[in-house]
Amino acid sequence: MTISTPLLDRVSDPADIRGFDLFELRTLAEEVRQETIHAVSTTGGHLGAGLGVVELTVALHHVFNTPKDILIWDVGHQAYPHKILTGRRDRIRTLRQGGGLSGFTKRSESPYDPFGAAHAATSISAALGFAAARDSRGDDNSVIAVIGDGSMSAGMAYEAMNNAVETTKRLIVILNDNDMSIAPPVGGMSAYLARLVSGGAYQAVRKIGKEVASHLPRPLKVMARKAEEYARGMATGGTLFEELGFYYVGPIDGHNLDHLVPVLKNVQQIDDGPVLVHVVTQKGKGYAPAESSADKLHAVVKFDVVTGQQVKPPTSNAPSYTKVFASELIKQARRDPLVVGITAAMPSGTGLDLFAKEFPDRCFDVGIAEQHAVTFAAGLAADGMKPFAALYSTFLQRGYDQVVHDVAIQGLPVRFAIDRAGLVGADGATHAGTFDIGYLGQLPGFVVMAASDEAELAHMVATATALDDRPSAFRFPRGEGVGVTIPDLASPLEIGKGRIVREGTSVAILSFGTRLQECLKAADLLSARGLSATVADARFAKPLDVDLILRLAREHEALVTVEEGAIGGFGAFVLHALAEHGALDRGLKVRTLTLPDVFQDQDKPEAMYAQAGLDAEGIVRGCLAALGGGADQAKRARRA
Repeated sequence: MTISTPLLDRVSDPADIRGFDLFELRTLAEEVRQETIHAVSTTGGHLGAGLGVVELTVALHHVFNTPKDILIWDVGHQAYPHKILTGRRDRIRTLRQGGGLSGFTKRSESPYDPFGAAHAATSISAALGFAAARDSRGDDNSVIAVIGDGSMSAGMAYEAMNNAVETTKRLIVILNDNDMSIAPPVGGMSAYLARLVSGGAYQAVRKIGKEVASHLPRPLKVMARKAEEYARGMATGGTLFEELGFYYVGPIDGHNLDHLVPVLKNVQQIDDGPVLVHVVTQKGKGYAPAESSADKLHAVVKFDVVTGQQVKPPTSNAPSYTKVFASELIKQARRDPLVVGITAAMPSGTGLDLFAKEFPDRCFDVGIAEQHAVTFAAGLAADGMKPFAALYSTFLQRGYDQVVHDVAIQGLPVRFAIDRAGLVGADGATHAGTFDIGYLGQLPGFVVMAASDEAELAHMVATATALDDRPSAFRFPRGEGVGVTIPDLASPLEIGKGRIVREGTSVAILSFGTRLQECLKAADLLSARGLSATVADARFAKPLDVDLILRLAREHEALVTVEEGAIGGFGAFVLHALAEHGALDRGLKVRTLTLPDVFQDQDKPEAMYAQAGLDAEGIVRGCLAALGGGADQAKRARRA
């Protein structure tokens, strides 16, 4: 299906739209919306959020002189229209594909992406940094942060706003309100008031008033300021933001360019303090299937543009790891009333939406606030509950200080269910769960597990439930299991004990996590070469099964560890244990196969693991390298 975009076809960068009139801007917005829909229909990705900011994106690039004027999008999943308008339209159908455009803003991709973002609530802090740098140089460009209402649940946004008034006189924050319903009804009067209070005449009177008030005694000066703020607050709202030191403008209709453009032009001129513009938008705007969808088609696979029907992926009999976790947690909660679940604005992503259906009073969604989630869980644990904090690996990083200070030091039995462990494909480096093995495994007293299949995950949920004297974590990847039978009621594992999956003689492969299946394939490939391989499932990175590791070291010429994590994780822990017990003193050959020491760009997961050398062929190469390869390998094959 082809679409007609004659006006958009004339736009190669934002400079081309600065002379457009309002009629042309409205036409351009509709063409950008259609281009976004059709692009995402072929690539999959985030749709609803981008459709909600089409007019806002057009207006921002029309009013402001980007990239000289700094425009920062919070999270970045709504930036597809921004990419279309900033010289990347010819590549927009490579979104989230290997070698293609990132699904988020990315500094290395374009000068129009001054700050990369895929996690929430960073935009105001980053924008404030840009504003302070500008002020120190004496430049006069604008700095704009666009932040969604969901991101406003994160404390970092308020930390930045609290600091802004002391840091700069020129900062614009656009609050994109598409879900919180914190806005009163928008319409002609609201737009008129927003334009009035942001306009030059009002600002001039306001400055005169401030000058007069500055000569009054302090109590009267404070009273005058409060009177002006609350007078505007009664008419337009925004008293909270005023108290944080921001000049509040809004709410205005984020889909009405007649309202947006003049207000943005007005706030561009305000230079006596930071400004917050409250814009009300609708996720999925302009595309009926998105507007009618419960999640506004927030994230989609490829779909039919006419019907909105998403392409069904190939079916599998194996459940997803996320669903297995949710199912097993529900089983444990039925048996134990102390079990509770915590998520940070990701109920469906972590499976806790299923848990919440059965136990609505025992499931807590704290919003985009991972720091709070961790310490909240610690408080629950300290008072005798059994909290499961279900967080993506890459999001748990945001609460690491709380993990150390509030959980680990106090030895509190918080259970961390770490979803999206390892590589995640199209979301790329910002969402890859690569560091949690190292950053949790270094903490005293922690129990760190990784499931090799869905049955093992069931056992680890049971293990964490039973473990009530220290913190624990179990990690599992995105995607489906391998099809093994899951017990009706899984039993806890013995803490710190792994298992031998296949016995061999030449080389030992010690796997931590779901690369176990590739390790078994590698063992078959090695067998075809005449080399016998033992394959073991470590289960625990902490505490390590030292007896198992030393046995593998004694009985094999080479030991190869395999993990879905970065350098400094499981393999490093094994090396330390081997060195501590003198197992390296007798000529043992060791290789630690980890994710490479780079941030891998998006691609299909299988391609990313192949690039990392963590597929079966890569594991074989690691084993042969440990054994020496070449003539040595041939001799071993003959002896076998």
